Amino acid sequence: MLFNSLGYIFDFLPLTLLGWWGLARWSRRWALGWLTAASLFFYGWWDWRYLALLGGSILFNYLAARLILAAPDRRKLLLGFAIAANLALLAWFKYADFLLQSLAALLGVHWPPLGIPLPLGISFFTFTQIAFLVDTAQGKAREPDPLNYGLFVTFFPHLLAGPVLHHGEMMPQFADPSVGQPRAEMISTGLSLFLIGLIKKTVLADGIAPIASLVFDGAAHGALPGTAESWAAALAYSFELYFDFSGYSDMALGAARMFGIVLPLNFASPYQAVSPIEFWRRWHMTLSRFLRDYLYIPLGGNRHGPLRRYLNLGLTMLLGGLWHGAAWTFVAWGAWHGLLLMLNHLGRSILDRLGLAALAATAPARLAGWALTFFCVLLGWVVFRADGFAAAGRMFAAMAGTPGGFAAFTPDAEVWVKLAGLGAIVFLAPNSQSLMLGGAPRLVAWRPNLVWAAALAAGFLLALGQMSDVSPFLYYRF
Repeated sequence: MLFNSLGYIFDFLPLTLLGWWGLARWSRRWALGWLTAASLFFYGWWDWRYLALLGGSILFNYLAARLILAAPDRRKLLLGFAIAANLALLAWFKYADFLLQSLAALLGVHWPPLGIPLPLGISFFTFTQIAFLVDTAQGKAREPDPLNYGLFVTFFPHLLAGPVLHHGEMMPQFADPSVGQPRAEMISTGLSLFLIGLIKKTVLADGIAPIASLVFDGAAHGALPGTAESWAAALAYSFELYFDFSGYSDMALGAARMFGIVLPLNFASPYQAVSPIEFWRRWHMTLSRFLRDYLYIPLGGNRHGPLRRYLNLGLTMLLGGLWHGAAWTFVAWGAWHGLLLMLNHLGRSILDRLGLAALAATAPARLAGWALTFFCVLLGWVVFRADGFAAAGRMFAAMAGTPGGFAAFTPDAEVWVKLAGLGAIVFLAPNSQSLMLGGAPRLVAWRPNLVWAAALAAGFLLALGQMSDVSPFLYYRF
């Protein structure tokens, strides 16, 4: 089930809310059970057969955590086995075909693909549970209640595309008896945030997507686009992915808040970042946190000298790229961002040694850093979106000015005006969390008044008009 579908908006979400509010007044346990059952229904709507996979994963990890707690002298062995089992499951469904075809290409033979379908959300619920197991082994987590644990994993706003949850953020909320009591501020804030996300997805992201698709699909079939086309497509995809993922994050946070549950922020105007380091503190923030806490730091972090630090950064981002998808282009995208982070840290250390660290905080340096960061991010998105390295090469050649004969469309004034408008939003405007939760200028900050209600109502009607052809969120693929 998609957040941007009529069935979700008019049936599933309101019925689930009514059941949650009603049961929470009578029995906390029944309310949690209702929300868990609704989350399983939400997941099973895609394909009910994969409910067994999700349920089996939850049961296995819950029992593994209990065993780790019961046998502290064997916790490392048990933790290693449990993590290996989780990664094996993820590898089978997500990477088996990729590895098989890569091996076949290396050997120069043809093997038919296995055709294993990718279960929705498997990357997210796997990482969430691995983090819980590690924290259990370190004595940071203890969850004896299987119902709370099941809801922690399956809570539908985050289940399919994040954020990657941490037990310490969620378990206290499930135990709080005040959570679930409907309050006007809670509902209005959550509904407004949800509607902002819906507008981002259906109007902004889906509205610019055809430009990117036409050119990237043409490059995938061997065509060399023109220079203007290629730059328009690269910008269009950068903005499409931004508003698609930002829109999902807003809708997830908004839906959860209507239940009285606060999810962690996952998106904070990443295109306003002035360095690659800052970009990754703003883009998919919970994934960055997971990679830092459960991969980069265990690898040694920055504790063993600069060379080891750069190696750990590169390896972390390489695996982060592979997490996004089973293709060498994703690996290359991760490696590119690993290189950017290494160069960023190296540049900072050089400035520190020269006593010029304050230079980076000046307005010209920040402006140059922003422009260079976005340019590098955009180049990375070309590889991320392209259907293979050959297609990416054609896009880069066109962007560099190589004449092309492909004309999927002519980027006229209307196209550039659309791109400029989207650019103004991502580069200059406060993000939705700032608007809703504080931090935005008072003139535009959200308030529960008629002006905001009318604006969101108009946006909702506009979004409904764009929902005849419902498109999935891009991060559902990952």
